[in-house]
Amino acid sequence: MKLLIVEDDAKIARTLKQGLEQEHIIVDLAEDGEAGLDLASTEEYDVIVLDWMLPKKDGPTVSTHLRNEHITTPILMLTAKGQLDDKLDGFDAGADDYLVKPFAFEELLARIKALARRPKERSSAIFQVGDVILNVDTFQVTREGQEIGLSAKEFQLLSYLMQHAGTTVDKDHIIENVWPFESDILPNTVEQYIGYLRKKLEKPFPKKSRIIETVRGFGYKMIKT
Repeated sequence: MKLLIVEDDAKIARTLKQGLEQEHIIVDLAEDGEAGLDLASTEEYDVIVLDWMLPKKDGPTVSTHLRNEHITTPILMLTAKGQLDDKLDGFDAGADDYLVKPFAFEELLARIKALARRPKERSSAIFQVGDVILNVDTFQVTREGQEIGLSAKEFQLLSYLMQHAGTTVDKDHIIENVWPFESDILPNTVEQYIGYLRKKLEKPFPKKSRIIETVRGFGYKMIKT
């Protein structure tokens, strides 16, 4: 396994590197956001460990840039920010997991291994439900040919719903698949993000029928048309 750690605290970076190398993991280090972005854009990594507070470019900026460049390497964000809103901001920037400092090395290692085991994104995967088209390869979503701008987490949620179009999926399964490593994500977070999708995919098209149905007491369903 090959790993990139972007961390400006030299002592933390060295400690993590030494511990991970004892686990037979190859580790590259970057001490600021610009250096991390350059390495992540030019080298192949299995996981990127990215600190939130960095010189030159912060973690969310680096993560957003990588996702905009269609680099899908799993990102584990490290931060002292432990509030739910901060975590959601990290996920929206494209992070796959989130670890609050201070943390145990064993937990960091377990999360890295879990991210590395996740299946790679399907190449050139295009999903279509009615007039909504989602391209996993380019991170683009269109409806009636009009491009819809989504955050990284909105994109993941829509992708999950489209892959299960015509089937009711409950909130617990959505959380498990869209927020797989977050134990404190609540059902109302799912409701919040469903609202974001409806605002972007339904409100601008008042003459079109609703595409995300609420199945009361169960969950949500992407309607096949």
